[in-house]
Amino acid sequence: MSTATETAQHRLGMLLVAASAAVFGFAGILTKSVDADPLTITSWRGVIGGVLISAYVLWRRRNGAGESLHLGWQGWLLAILGTISSIAFIAAFKNTYVANVVVIYATVPFVVALFAWLIVGEVFRRQTAVAAAVCLAGVAVMVWSGLGGGHAFGDTLALLMTLLFALYAALVRRFRDASVVWAGAVSAFLGVIPAWLVVDPLAVPPDSIPPLVTFGFTFALAVILWTEGARRIPAAEAGLLGTAEVPCGIFFAWLFLAELPPVASLIGGAIVLAAVFWHAWRDWANARGTATATRLIEKESQKPDWLGTKC
Repeated sequence: MSTATETAQHRLGMLLVAASAAVFGFAGILTKSVDADPLTITSWRGVIGGVLISAYVLWRRRNGAGESLHLGWQGWLLAILGTISSIAFIAAFKNTYVANVVVIYATVPFVVALFAWLIVGEVFRRQTAVAAAVCLAGVAVMVWSGLGGGHAFGDTLALLMTLLFALYAALVRRFRDASVVWAGAVSAFLGVIPAWLVVDPLAVPPDSIPPLVTFGFTFALAVILWTEGARRIPAAEAGLLGTAEVPCGIFFAWLFLAELPPVASLIGGAIVLAAVFWHAWRDWANARGTATATRLIEKESQKPDWLGTKC
């Protein structure tokens, strides 16, 4: 692949991941704009998003770049964890501020690192430990502020969702042969089961159908954009761009819902975001420095021998 092609692919990857983060940022306002319970919303999002993601998986398989449709017990475990975390995710938006949910969710990389250390044996870096400790302090400020304001339940659901998704991500590293994207599609469909057992997903007001359908489309679009973008750029860069989901979610909640969380939530959120962005920037800078050094070594090794000799 030529340098120009690599550069174009890299820019495309950055654009796709950034677009994915922006689309993911709509989750909070779409959830709160629907007059329905979390199980109903999960069901609608699961059916529409699952169909679209399945079509994407089949399209990739047709073009020779897809993954196996055989889940096995590992894939099914990932799918079930994904379903439970999705329900908690949507329920959290219904019971607390959008800012609280997205900021608590922003701590996922550090919880993933902890689970990866416990499950896979990956090194828990000092940089990650410092950022995780700062994030914990910020989350504590946010959750403490919600104890007397009626938002503690939603904050707790956001914490539960974060733990479940972090476990999901750590298991993805452990189950390297699992069909992750296909497991995501199956996970979306599984969200329909508890909805039909407990509520009637079709019993929604007519004016709630458009945002429900939109939620399903944006969910699938965000997953597809992330999948296509993340495979074109380094993981550290994808992680840095992915953090844009947090300010996007807060901004959209303010713009479309006029939702402004209390001062304590803003302070805790600022602490968490500072730690997240610092950690992501350090990873990106280190990865960029390593890539530059590798290119220089390769360039030097390709020089003719006489360029290194003195006359």
